[in-house]
Amino acid sequence: MPNRQFGGPEHVLHYLARYTHRIAISNHRLLSFDGKQVTFRWKDYAHGIKKRTMTVSAGEFLRRFLLHVLPRGFVRIRHFGFLTNRKRAALVPLCRRLLAEAPRVRSPETRRAGSAIEWLCPQCAAPMIVVERLTAQQIRLRSAEGDAFVDTS
Repeated sequence: MPNRQFGGPEHVLHYLARYTHRIAISNHRLLSFDGKQVTFRWKDYAHGIKKRTMTVSAGEFLRRFLLHVLPRGFVRIRHFGFLTNRKRAALVPLCRRLLAEAPRVRSPETRRAGSAIEWLCPQCAAPMIVVERLTAQQIRLRSAEGDAFVDTS
């Protein structure tokens, strides 16, 4: 079941795409160009988000447009966590392998009577023991407090 807190995965994707793939000015905001001057629409946030028009010389328009072009070597989207350049080569294959594996469980005869599925440690195959169950709110509070169990890499 998708997490509705963010409106679902499609909503999150569209939200992020607006910031990662947008251009300096979209075509629908360009109103006219007479060879020397460019007229375009803009939003005046200082006065109640009113739509206004502005006419500037072609040179000034290009200067303003080029302020939004990233210098050579700069990237628009930065990766973190298991996608960082330093860790990606080792961690992406590990993630793929772990996602493809079914969870290892003890056979019914070795499981304790009445117990739920026991997860086994992927390193030593010993049964993993539930130490504490946390609600989503407890996890958020602990991560905000900086407790050690939260992985921030």
